[in-house]
This record gives sequence, structure tokens and C-alpha cells, in this order.
Amino acid sequence: MDFMKESKQIKILLLEAISDSASNTFATAGFTNIEIVPKALDRSSMSSRLKNVSILGIRSRSKLDEEIIDSAGDLLAIGCFSVGTNQVDLNAAQNSGIPVFNAPFSNTRSVAELTISEVITLFRRTFSRSMAAHSGKWDKSSHQSYEIRGKTLGVVGYGNIGTQVAVLAEAMGMRVIYYDHTDKLQHGNVEPVGSLRELLEQSDVVSLHVPETLKTKGMIGKSELNQMKKTSYLINNARGSLVDLEALSEALKRGHIAGAAIDVFPNEPSSNSETFTSNLNGLDNVVLTPHIGGSTNEAQERIGVEVARKLIEYIDSGSTTGAVNFPNIKLDVSPSMMRFMQVHRNVPGELRRLNDVFSRNGINILSQQYKVEGDIGYVVLDIDSAILDTIAEDILREVRMSENTIRANFF
Repeated sequence: MDFMKESKQIKILLLEAISDSASNTFATAGFTNIEIVPKALDRSSMSSRLKNVSILGIRSRSKLDEEIIDSAGDLLAIGCFSVGTNQVDLNAAQNSGIPVFNAPFSNTRSVAELTISEVITLFRRTFSRSMAAHSGKWDKSSHQSYEIRGKTLGVVGYGNIGTQVAVLAEAMGMRVIYYDHTDKLQHGNVEPVGSLRELLEQSDVVSLHVPETLKTKGMIGKSELNQMKKTSYLINNARGSLVDLEALSEALKRGHIAGAAIDVFPNEPSSNSETFTSNLNGLDNVVLTPHIGGSTNEAQERIGVEVARKLIEYIDSGSTTGAVNFPNIKLDVSPSMMRFMQVHRNVPGELRRLNDVFSRNGINILSQQYKVEGDIGYVVLDIDSAILDTIAEDILREVRMSENTIRANFF
């Protein structure tokens, strides 16, 4: 499909109640074929609905594995309107020549504010007192209720969200320490520690802000919980796989730690109508929230605009800036020239073979940008279009016949 020739008519499918800011951004850019579905699709529905879809927008509930991606023959790009992209098989998308875009920083403030609110809620025991008041009990006492000023917050992962949490916590009088596997420039009076164990042993409250990787999966288990103070709290607003919830439940029930706030879970309902179950259900010293860390109107509006703009730039110019599985090339729209793109397997000589095709056809290449990411190469050519119109289809046919070509198109 030559999407560059009819880019504004391509089909866009937006799932999971993505903010209207996304569809408005597409519409402002001239895209008219936009379908909006307010929920995630199950596996069979996803495969059937992706027919003739060129741009797919999803949030965290939709799952795109290799089989679904391979069956979506018209899919050109995927927009994850979220921070993470673990809901997509990135290697499968890359091997199909499909860039995946996300919004890694747009919900930073929202998650940071939720974290600080949970710190206060846990130390003041407001959640259990609120539930008691709802049931008619009047517990007006200071028992186990503390100010956060002077307490030590341990931040695991001193990235964008971790630094925001630290700034807010320091402003409220907390001492902040952090552990990160890479050297980071600390802000204010924040202090790095040399190990996770050291952080767990010192902290009055521990907050996790790391991505899901092989190293971080199950990073907080029985052993780590035993290293925490008995008066301390655990907060996880990052990824559901980071904490062993069975071990956490056991630690809470035996009083080894004082409480927890959990926003993300290993297994989450696929819709709001599905029942949520967890080892932590019913514990009055645990604040449970349904993965709402980034669910503020402001964050979702920012995410909608950011991801939509990245997708538009890719369709209009071939720019892949911000793609998580693709060579990142920044390109501007060039109305005075014809532009060609090819995604190919990263093998020796492929760029030379491509240039030979244009040379044999008497086409002058005005500029060329080429980058490699993993197993693929991405090349974009700006070319003299004076004689191209009559032989464009022949060139495309020849390039696509190469066993190493994954995708090729003219803009």
C-alpha cells in the first residue's frame, strides 16, 4: 500500500477511550478516516478489526503479539498512548517494518502527585479511617498517624518520575535517598545509596519507579520485604511485575511492614466490568487503585497530542523520532521533492543495491539518510522527481522483489 500517495485517507483505529486530543490532532492534520472504539478488543476481534487499518492507537489493555502483527498486512505504525510499550511485541513489529511510538514523559507529573498523595495517606492512615467512617465508626485518635516531614523516602529508579517524586517530597520536608543502577545527577539534597538493600533498610517508605525488565521482575520479594523496617511502607506505581504480591500480603498480615499502596498488578482486568481479585483484597492497611497513575485529564490530553503528532510526522515525512523499536531519523516535510523510504533486513550490500536501482533508472538522489536498529535498516531518499512519475511503480516493484526488503514506498 503506497500510503504516501493518499496519506490523509488512510484508516486510523483508536482503541481504549484514547483522549479526544488524539483524534482532534489527526483531524486538524487533515486525516478523516478515524474510527474510535472505547474499549480494548479481544484477540479474535483485534485480528478482524485490523484489516485495512494503517494506524493503530492503543493503551495498556490491548495486546499485540507476533501473530496479530503478522496478520495485519496494512498496518504501518502503532501508537501506544501510554508510557510503556510492553503490550506490544516490539521485535515482531520491527521485523514487519512497523515503528511503535509512545509518550514516555507525558504522565510524569500525574504519577508523581499520586505517589505523594499515597505517602501522606499511608502515614496518616486516612484510608482505613475513611472506610471506618463510611461504616459508621468514629476513630478520632492519633494512633499510628504521623507527619511525613522528617521521614525518609527511598526512591527506586531515579528517572523522570523518580526525580519528580523526590522534588515534591523534599519540598514537604522529607529526606530522600535513591537507588539506580546507573549514575544520575541528583537534585537538591537527594542522596544516592549503593545498593537496594541499603535503601530498603534506611527508608520509612519505599517507592518504585523502574521499567519492567528481566532484572526488575520480582525485584521486591520475601527477602527484600524482610530488609524493610517494620514501620515502613511500600508503594508501587510502576509495573505490576516488580512486586511478589503473595509475599507482600504475607508480610502485611504478620505485621512485618506497616502498609502499602499498589496501583499496578501482574494480572489486571481487561475491562471495567471484569472483577478484580488480588492477594491484597480486604487488607485495611493497603491502598489499592486500578492502574490510574497516569489517568488524569491533563496527562491523557498530553499523551494524545504527543503520540498523534509522532504518527503524523511518520506518515507525512517518514520521520521516526520517538520510535522505540526503529532507527530514529528526524525529517521535515519536503513538498518540492519526492521522498522514498525502504525498511530492509540489516545485511551487507543492501544500501548499495537500493542505490543501484535508482542509478540504473536515471534518478538523481538529492539526499540520503540511513540508520540501523537491531536487525533492520531504515533508509530515506529525497530524489529528483522530474521523470519519476512514469517509472515509480517499476522502481517500487524492483525494490520490493528483493528478499531483504521489508517495506518500500514513495511519499
